[in-house]
Amino acid sequence: MKTIAQLFDLKGRTALITGGSRGLGLQIAEALGEQGARLVLSARKADELKAAQEHLKARGIEADWIAADGSRDEEIARLADESLARLGHVDILVNNAGATWGAPAEDHPVEAWDKVMNLNVRGLFLLTQRIGKQSMIPRRYGRIINVASIAGLAGNPPGTMETIAYNTSKGAVVNFTRTLAAEWGEHNITVNALAPGFFPSKMTQGSLARLGVDKMCEGVPLHRLGDDEDLKGAALLFATEAGKHITGQILAVDGGVSAI
Repeated sequence: MKTIAQLFDLKGRTALITGGSRGLGLQIAEALGEQGARLVLSARKADELKAAQEHLKARGIEADWIAADGSRDEEIARLADESLARLGHVDILVNNAGATWGAPAEDHPVEAWDKVMNLNVRGLFLLTQRIGKQSMIPRRYGRIINVASIAGLAGNPPGTMETIAYNTSKGAVVNFTRTLAAEWGEHNITVNALAPGFFPSKMTQGSLARLGVDKMCEGVPLHRLGDDEDLKGAALLFATEAGKHITGQILAVDGGVSAI
């Protein structure tokens, strides 16, 4: 029987993390790296990836990186193939890359809708499909963690955000997670999703500046926003042997917002 320390150990495991250069992706990279996983980070901007690599190195974590645009089919294929070439195989895939757009539904630009859907849904599907087919299914092992959002579980409170494309895309990620978990369970692959509440980040800085911290915390039972550590434990549960019998689940990390 394994100890708790052994169940949460990732030594010898490999992980590809999209949107890994900052924010929630970098937080998850810290958690997996500290537990011993070999990392490849991906994002669009090389300078941000280099900064993330240095940040992790200062914490004793070695990470490689690949700059790629997760909304373009050819870039997704290159990212998957290069990651497999560098790591040998991918044990853990963290689909964190995402985009949002704020606009009233009646005036939401179609091109913005497509931008959000191409990255948040299509890109996630294509990368997962390729990594699954080339690495996880043949090896009969995989841990897939999709970063959804509580925005995919419900609408926005009136007077806050107008993000219909983002909410719709994250709703798709939620059911993608459940459906793929049922289909790939026979291959010993678990598929789960984290559904963060409001975390301060580059993506959310506009809403935070407009509404303010106090307003954003009003409907949160714990009366606080997410911080730089709040996703780590949940990510490790889904990534390690501690969560080997958990699949198809959506875990809200939101201070209790989804409970009310």
